[in-house]
Amino acid sequence: MSAMTSPPKRKKPLFLSWLQLRKEPARLMVAIAGISFANLLMFLQMGFRGALFSSAVEFHDSLHGELVMLSRRSRALISLDRFTERRLYQALGAKGVQSVSPIYLNSIQWRNPENKEIWDIYAIGIHPEHDVINLPEVRAHQAKLREPDTALFNASSRREFGAIAQRFAQGETIQTEVDERLIQVRGLFRLSPTFGINAYLITSDVNFLRMAKFRTKGLIDVGVIQLEPGADVQQVLADLRSRLPDDVKVLTKEEYKNAEVAFWNASTPAGYTFDLGVVIAFIVGAVIVYQILYADVSDHLPEYATLKAIGFRDRYLLTVVFQEALILASLGFVPGVAISLGVYQITNLATSLPMAMDVGRIVFVFGLTNAMCTFSALMAVRKLQTVDPADIF
Repeated sequence: MSAMTSPPKRKKPLFLSWLQLRKEPARLMVAIAGISFANLLMFLQMGFRGALFSSAVEFHDSLHGELVMLSRRSRALISLDRFTERRLYQALGAKGVQSVSPIYLNSIQWRNPENKEIWDIYAIGIHPEHDVINLPEVRAHQAKLREPDTALFNASSRREFGAIAQRFAQGETIQTEVDERLIQVRGLFRLSPTFGINAYLITSDVNFLRMAKFRTKGLIDVGVIQLEPGADVQQVLADLRSRLPDDVKVLTKEEYKNAEVAFWNASTPAGYTFDLGVVIAFIVGAVIVYQILYADVSDHLPEYATLKAIGFRDRYLLTVVFQEALILASLGFVPGVAISLGVYQITNLATSLPMAMDVGRIVFVFGLTNAMCTFSALMAVRKLQTVDPADIF
């Protein structure tokens, strides 16, 4: 009698979950493919968003100075307003300021020396004696900018500008027209293109004004302020803000970078678009997993009803479904990461955007994937909770 009333021998939920998934190989493969596709979409949207922000502040990072002066009306690197150079030299009177460096910035026309097509290139005009761009390649070739009609070319430029880096590396003399003025490339440097700037060109302030004839000497776009060793950055910043007129603003480099990121994130559709893309990818993945789990629950309703009839509780059955969801999340995530790494590499080669995977992004997307599958399981188990063995049989 005791043998007849003993509780049924239970298989572990995880073992049962895997058996049910494995029973339908085609359905399992579809689920893995769907989750991998959702992961790929999420990784791509986050990759483009990360590339948008990291490329946007590479120029800011390259500036050799603790503080930056801008016109009060400047909003971003592609939305600058000019201010008089006198404001920058007024900053020299503040205690703790060691030196100042004016920078001219403007899009000018670059003629591809190979096919003669014209493209806009972002020219940076600096004083050749000032250590203002903290890039080893610029420092190595900066003295050459003292010569008339010379410039340094961005080796990370897109292909439309010509194979300048390859030809220069082979020892060729590179000459072309910039705003109808013949210039010679005397060196290379690397700055990633952005969503608003396809390529950079660095030249001296004198050469810049010769190329950009529409610009006026003394009206600059950015001023870099270097402090004396040991100077208190916040104290100097407060002093400059109190003494300078309100037609300019002085920022720390970090504030300058944050303002650039905020511009792209809030003042343009780009940041919103990539965030929306992640949400859409989440919804697509959730729908796919829900369809798979719902079909699985429907196909096994008699088995679930039998388990209920012999004493298994709803909690056990729900655990089986939730574990199926987490198994699918893990199986679909691995190929999703692998494919995304390949797409990142291809995108980087095609566009020169700094598409890079990092551990934080992988962990975040894995968390989203588990949340996506868990949400789908919540939707799918509603039918299981209402199943009645008497109705099935």
